[in-house]
This record gives sequence, C-alpha cells and structure tokens, in this order.
Amino acid sequence: MRVDLFDFDLPEDRIALRPVEPRDSARLLVVRPGEALQDRTVQDLPDLLRPGDALVFNDTKVIPAQLRGLRRRGENLSHVDATLHMRVAPDRWLAFLRPAKRVAEGDRIRFGHDGSACYLGTLDATVVEKREAGEALLAFDLSGAFLDEALHAVGHIPLPPYIASKRADDERDRVDYQTVYAREEGAVAAPTAGLHFTQDLFAALDIKGIERHFVTLHVGAGTFLPVKAEDTTDHKMHAEIGVVSNQTAEALNKVRARGGRIVAVGTTSLRLLESAADEDGTLQPWAGETSIFITPGYRFRAVDVLTTNFHLPRSTLFMLVSAFSGLETMRDAYAHAISTGYRFYSYGDASLLFRNEPNE
Repeated sequence: MRVDLFDFDLPEDRIALRPVEPRDSARLLVVRPGEALQDRTVQDLPDLLRPGDALVFNDTKVIPAQLRGLRRRGENLSHVDATLHMRVAPDRWLAFLRPAKRVAEGDRIRFGHDGSACYLGTLDATVVEKREAGEALLAFDLSGAFLDEALHAVGHIPLPPYIASKRADDERDRVDYQTVYAREEGAVAAPTAGLHFTQDLFAALDIKGIERHFVTLHVGAGTFLPVKAEDTTDHKMHAEIGVVSNQTAEALNKVRARGGRIVAVGTTSLRLLESAADEDGTLQPWAGETSIFITPGYRFRAVDVLTTNFHLPRSTLFMLVSAFSGLETMRDAYAHAISTGYRFYSYGDASLLFRNEPNE
C-alpha cells in the first residue's frame, strides 16, 4: 500500500511532553467500527470491558539505552550518540549511531558524562561492524551484570525523538517512562499503552472479573524509525526479542474457549501475540525474534480488542491500528482526536479499539 495513505496533519502542540497525573486520568477514545466515537477516560476501562475478558500486558522494563560519548581515533575525538536496540551477547549490543559517518569499524568509543573527556564513570566499546541505516554492532569492555550496572550509571532514558528534540530527559522520566508492572529488563522504548495503568485501576479491573496476563517483548529503537519507503512492501521492520510463556498461552486459550476476549495492552503485546498464534488463533508458547509488520489486509488471529496511544503520521503503528479497526475508521478517529485536544504519542492519551469484523 502507498505510505501516503497513512499521512495526516498533526500539529506539534498535540505531542505530549509529559504524562498526565494520575496516569489513569488520561483521556480514552473508544473506537467501534461503524459506531459513534466515545470520549471517556482510562479510569472507565473496567466498564468498557466484560467479565471474563483478559488484558495482556508487556512486562518489559526500559533500560537507560541512550549513550553519549566520544569516538577516539588516535588523537582525534568526535562526539557520537548511540541508541542500543538489541542485545546479541553478554557484552554486545546492536545500536543506532549518530552521526554514523564519523564512525568506522575498529573505532573505540568512550561513553559517559555526556561525551566529556572525564574518564571517571565511563564505559568503553569497540565498533565491531557497521550496517545499513546507521546501525552498528558494539562490543563493550564490560559484560553481563557489570555492563548492565554501567549502563544504569552512564545511560539516559531513550525518549522518543519527537519528545527528545524538545527537551532533555531527567530523573522524572526514569519513573514516568516505565510501567508500574515492568520487571524484565531489556527494552529501549516503553510499551506506552501500559503507562496509563495504576494499582487502583488494577483493583477496579479485578473487581469486574477481568483477567491480567503478561508477555515480554523487548521494544527496540527501530520502533522510532520513520517509514522512508513510498510503499509499505519496501519497508523493513527491525526484529525484537519476545517471549510468550506456556502458562500465559494456556491461560489465554482458556479465555477464548469460554468466550472471553483477548485485549492487547499496546501494539507490542499485539504483535507478539499475533506472532505466537496459529492460523485458528490458538496461542503457542513462543520465544525468539519477531519482525511482524501489520498493515491493512492482515487477518488478525489472536487479539480482539486493543488499547494503544495515538501514533504519528506515516508510522508503522498507525498502519497497524488502521489494519485493526479500518483505515477510514482510524482516519476519522484521529481527526476527532486532533480537533478535540487529545494528546499524542508516548506520554499522550489512549484509545480503545475494537477489531473490524471483516478481518475475521
């Protein structure tokens, strides 16, 4: 499909730079294809779902994966930023470098203290391999838990570019850009639909008889990459690592068997569930890489309802929600959201999307 079909005008002031407080007070646009839009709040979610439904959360935990450093080549120094996006060994990460043209294979980069020349509290790496689109393989001098500790000391929270271009990250982001249920370290971007959930909201869902289950997909920095191709068939998705446990697969299959709905909290949960589903929608235990790219015409197998934030024009995520609820439905929903002041992107408001029945 043509990428320009997924374009729309989004005023910059609609992109939220901070989340609302409390988290579950965010606005929630309810989108049922063929029905009128509803303006609600996230706190209304228990009333919008049915007893026996199951919410599926991504329990990945964001790490400080944004690094600032100095490339050393003899006596020459150049500032280089790196955004880690996939761990491939205890001491090695794939990363997007900027500016990548300053870096060659074999170069040494010293990260820490925002690229200053101070040697204290720094982390060194070697550029092992350069790839396309600014990607490189970095081998760090530390490994395993020692590398993890160093990343927490010198790294920054990797705010999405549309936020990071307007303000620097701070200590508040270390809390704000993390779900309250995060537990499996490895993501370099938050599963942002989950940012709206609080312990009070969980209690209300429990009272309503709505189940909670967890999967893990370590969100990569590739989620921020713009679609530069003119046709969706020419866009390459970066792989991400995920796990659906046997326990979760069995529980969700039981939910479906008794007529309950599977409600994905965020596009990351949805993409992982669809990767783990058989043709008939049966979920299997699953672990590995997924680079699933969902566009209109995709037949959804596992997920019935999706809650997600508002995404950017021409993004793979707007393509996904258009596949889920219908392109024209989502264009109308986003036009309504923009005109009525909904807040967009990672720290913004949420939507509750019901699946377009013809996709079944």
